[in-house]
Amino acid sequence: MAITAALVKELRDSTGAGMMDAKKALTETNGDMEAAVDWLRTKGLAKAAKKSGRTAAEGLVAVVVDGGKGVAVEVNSETDFVAKNAEFQTMVAGIAKAALGVDDVDGLNAADLGGKSVADTLTDKIATIGENMTLRRMSKIEGENVVSYVHNAAADGMGKIGVLVAMTGGDEAFGKQVAMHIAAVNPAALSEADLDPAVVEKEKQVQMDIARESGKPEQVIEKMIVGRMKKFVAESTLLNQQFVVNPDLTVEAAAKEAGATVTGFVRVEVGEGIEVEKEDFAAEVAKAAQG
Repeated sequence: MAITAALVKELRDSTGAGMMDAKKALTETNGDMEAAVDWLRTKGLAKAAKKSGRTAAEGLVAVVVDGGKGVAVEVNSETDFVAKNAEFQTMVAGIAKAALGVDDVDGLNAADLGGKSVADTLTDKIATIGENMTLRRMSKIEGENVVSYVHNAAADGMGKIGVLVAMTGGDEAFGKQVAMHIAAVNPAALSEADLDPAVVEKEKQVQMDIARESGKPEQVIEKMIVGRMKKFVAESTLLNQQFVVNPDLTVEAAAKEAGATVTGFVRVEVGEGIEVEKEDFAAEVAKAAQG
C-alpha cells in the first residue's frame, strides 16, 4: 500500500509522533493505521499523545535580538518544574533563535532545529520529559534600535515575561527602562491610534451605562464620557502612561528628554489568556494515583 503524506499526517495527528517515525510505522505495517498506532506504542513513540490533552500553561518566554530585529517566543509546559529544566531551556533558546528567520508560528514549527523540525523536536521532548508542551506564539518587531528585557528570568534571555522595545534614538539604558515599564504596566497599545476600535467602543458603552445609572441628563453624560474616555486612553496606551521611573512624565515625554522615539513594543507573558482547569487537592492526589 502506498504511504501517502495524508496518511502520515493522520497518524501524526492521532499519536503525536514525529514525521519520520509515523512514516516508518506505516511502512512497517503496510499502511494499516491501527497497527501503526500499536507499532508506535510498542516503540514508546506514541507516548506524547497521552499528554496532548493536558493543559500547558506554564513554561517560558524567550527573547532574542539581532541588530534591528527582535523576536519573543512562548513555549508552554504543564508545570513550572519543567520550565526550570536545563534540557527544556536549551530547546526554548534554540526555538527562539530559529524564530528570527521565519515570519509566523507555522514557519517556526517547520524550521530546522539541529536536524529536526521544531514541531518534531517538541514531540520528542514531550515523550522524554513526560509533559505536554506547546509552541504557543511568537511576536517579532523591527526598528532602528531594539532592546529586550526579561522579567523573572529563569535563564539568560528567558523567563515569565518577555518584552521588546523598538526605538529611534536614545540608548539601551533608556530602552531597558521602557521595557521594564511595559512588563509592569502592560499597556494595551502604543498610542491612541493603535488601540483596537472594538475595545474603545466597548469601553465607551460600559462607561455610558455606568453614567446613565446616575440618572443625569444625556448632555451631562456626554461630557462625563469625554473625560472618562480620555482617562481610559491615557491609562491604556504606552506613550500616554505615567512613566514608572518618573511618574511626573508620560513615557512619551520621558522619551523626548532621552532623545528617543518609541516606535513599537512587544510584551509576551507565559500562560496569558489560557484557562486552567482547577482541581481540589484530593482530586489531584486521586488523579496522580491513577497514573
